[in-house]
This record gives sequence, structure tokens and C-alpha cells, in this order.
Amino acid sequence: MTDQLTDTQQRPELSRRHLIAAMGTGALAMATNPALAQAPPGPIGPPSTITSPPRDFSRNGAPTTYFTDPDILAIDPVFNNYAQPNSAIQRLWTGALWAEGPAWNAQGRYLVWSDIPNNRQLRWLEDDGRVSIFRTPSGNSNGNSFDFQGRQLSCEHLNRRIVRYELDGSATVLADNFEGKKLNSPNDIVAHPDGSYWFTDPPYGGQLYEGAPDAAGGPSNTSGRLNPRLGQIAGIGTAKRELPTNCYRIDPSGRIDRVVTEEQVPDPNGLCFSPDFKKLYVVSTGKGPGDTGPGGKGDLHVFDVGADNKLGNQKLFSDCMLDGVKCGPDGIRSDVDGNLWVSSNAGRAVGYNGVQVFNPAGKLIGRIRLPEVCGNICFGGPKRNRLFMAASQSIYAVYVNTQGAGPG
Repeated sequence: MTDQLTDTQQRPELSRRHLIAAMGTGALAMATNPALAQAPPGPIGPPSTITSPPRDFSRNGAPTTYFTDPDILAIDPVFNNYAQPNSAIQRLWTGALWAEGPAWNAQGRYLVWSDIPNNRQLRWLEDDGRVSIFRTPSGNSNGNSFDFQGRQLSCEHLNRRIVRYELDGSATVLADNFEGKKLNSPNDIVAHPDGSYWFTDPPYGGQLYEGAPDAAGGPSNTSGRLNPRLGQIAGIGTAKRELPTNCYRIDPSGRIDRVVTEEQVPDPNGLCFSPDFKKLYVVSTGKGPGDTGPGGKGDLHVFDVGADNKLGNQKLFSDCMLDGVKCGPDGIRSDVDGNLWVSSNAGRAVGYNGVQVFNPAGKLIGRIRLPEVCGNICFGGPKRNRLFMAASQSIYAVYVNTQGAGPG
């Protein structure tokens, strides 16, 4: 596709899942850092910036004149080793309904991400900053990644499947069912050096906004009042949710194994490996549409990965609470030192939206504040030292003094 999209395109502000819950936690948390300005709740709506004086993140905004960006905060002095001096947070583009699943293509030197409700994928070219529609329709894709051979992996809400785009341009369906039952709505996926792929399967695609509800009688359409076939191609809207929310491994042979159960990590979302692939981190989010399971608590879990690909020694890595504010995690990525970079959705507690950075022991060492809810992140750029952040309607980026671990 060649349709170019400009930074000046605007979309109405949307209510993201669980945003209402986050809003209901009370008034905005008061910040202890004087650089943080929180507007009181009121009829004017949430604030659009978080720094004082107010900051314009667009291309028309004044340049950041500080040696260190005021919205990159070192909670522990060790984070100063990872924050890149004289590097400002930049908003590269805005115009999505809900931006998700950023992934970096090293060979093509471009960023690809999903705009789930608009049923499309977009691409940002590093050479000139141009943004164009990359793939439409996208099957309401959510998470994207690239494997060790440079092939794009996409999690499709609408079609309830995992797709790999081959180097010749063809597409391969890697998984659409488990033990004969249709998947829910694959959310995020990561590649392993052994050729396997690991992915999460929560129920968030079973809604009108990001996919298609269940057929009448299914968990997300129990009354049958919704018509899941409206606006869809033939064959869509006939499935009902059949599986709990699990994590799976696709073996190079094609076999699909369940590696994490709903009882262990309900409503699994983002996931990533440690740099040595000996640990797997999995985010647990809140309940999705029609979800009758235990429901996640917005926290982050870690497992040891055995030689037989069996997971063990599950631990709570972080509850993602900061100053009494729930910084709901979503997408996660590891750097080469094993630090975990975690997107943060704090709802109307604007100064807590962005990215949290934890050391391998689970200690919060740094934060990146954004003026929008952050859904997912990835490392990219030719040196893999640029953090890309898909935040609600926009894409942000900042250079850091480390490199991302693993491809995509």
C-alpha cells in the first residue's frame, strides 16, 4: 500500500479496556517529583501533557533543551547507565484508534505496528519518517514480532490465529486451534532460537471494537443480541470461545503445546524471554469480554525454562504498583543485561503512563512518562538501541544506552 499518513491526523480519544476501572481508583495520584504536573479531575477532561511547563510532543513542539529528558526518571541511580544523555522522547506519528504490537524489521529498517480497531498494520520508514498503510485488512492483528529468519509473525484477533509472513510474500497459518478447539484471540508472540514460537491467547478479540464477538450463546455474546457477522467477510462470526486463557508453544514440527495454564497466569498478555532464554516473563491483565475465568490482577510473572521446554518455579515478578497507582502492564521486552522494559497503563493517572524498567531481580529502576496510555514496546533501529512505544493513538521513540535482546 502507498497511502501516506501524516502526523497531523487526529482521532477522537477512545476508552480503552480497563481504562474505566483505572479511572475509578480515585483522583489523580499526586507526584513527589516537582517536574510532574497533574491536572485535577473535572469536566475539562484529562490533561494532555505531564510536564511543567506543558510539553508539546508533536513535530511542531519546541525542542527539548535539557541534557536529560525531564520525562525519563531514574528511580535507582543504576538507571542512569541506561538512559541516553541528550536524547529526547519524540512522537513519531499519531492517528491510530489503538496502536499495538510494534516490531522492528532490521533488514528493511522499518517499524511495523497494528491499529487494531482500524483493522490495519502501519509502517514507519527510518530513512524519511514516512508512515504508510502496510497491510489492510490485517485480521485485527494485535502483537507482531520477527523471528530469527526475519519473518514477520502476527497475532490476529479476528481470525483467532497466528500467521507468519514468509520472505516471498506468502502467508502461513501457524496455529488456529488447540486440541481441535478454536483459539480465543492470540495477543503476543516471541521467537525462540530453537525455531519454536511462544504466544499468549486471552479473549480480548471477542468484542466488536477489536475483532468479532462470539456467535450467539458464546461467552462474549450470551444473549445473542450482537450480530458478529456485520461488516465481516464470509465465514467470520460463527465461532464461539471454547478454550481457557493459556500460553502455548509452537514446536518447529508444528505441534502445539500448552505451556502456561489459565490457573497459573489468567488472561496472559505480553511475554518475552530473558537474554539467555532461561526465563520466560508473562503479563497477566484483567478480564476480557465474557471471561468467566479467574481474571488477572495486572501483574507480571516469571518462569524458569527447562531443557525440555517445561516451565517451572513460577514467581510474581512485580505487582506493577507505584505510589499507590496501578501501572497496568501489557507489552514487555528485555534488554541485553536482562532488565525488563514494561509498558504502563495507569488510566487517568497520566504521569504514570509510559514505561517502567525493572532490573532482573524485579526492582523498579527507571520510568519513561508519556502523555498517553502505553500498550506495547519494542527495541529497534540499526543498533537496536531505540525504544519504540505504541501508546494509545501514537508512536513514540527514544534512544537508550542499551540494546534489546532477541529479534523484533
